[in-house]
Amino acid sequence: MKGFKDFLMQGNLIELAVAFIMASAFGAVVTAFTTVVMDLIGLIIGTPEFSSVIIGGVNVGPLLTAAVNFLLIAGVVYFGIVKPYEAYKARTAKPEPEEIAEDELKLLGEIRDLLAGR
Repeated sequence: MKGFKDFLMQGNLIELAVAFIMASAFGAVVTAFTTVVMDLIGLIIGTPEFSSVIIGGVNVGPLLTAAVNFLLIAGVVYFGIVKPYEAYKARTAKPEPEEIAEDELKLLGEIRDLLAGR
C-alpha cells in the first residue's frame, strides 16, 4: 500500500492532475471566445456558421466552420499560453557557460603550472 501511496504523491502525477483541471477550465474560456468571434463573423457575413456554403454542388460549410474554429482555438492557445510561456522561459533561462578555446585552456594551464612552481 505504501508503494501505491508514494506513486500517487509523486510530483508528476499531481502536476498532471492540476494540468488536466486547468485545461478543462481553459477549454471553456476558449469555447466562449470562439463563440464570440463566430458571432462577430455572423454579424459581418450574415451567419455565424458556414454550414450552408455550397461550392460547385459540394457542401463545404462544415469544413469551413471547423477550420475557422481550429484557427481560433490555435490562436488563443498560441497567444494565451505558448507565447507567454516562451517569454517566461527566456527571462528565467540561465545563460549557457561560455566555451573556452583550446589555446586559452593551454595558456591557463601554463599559468597554473608557473604559479605552482613558485
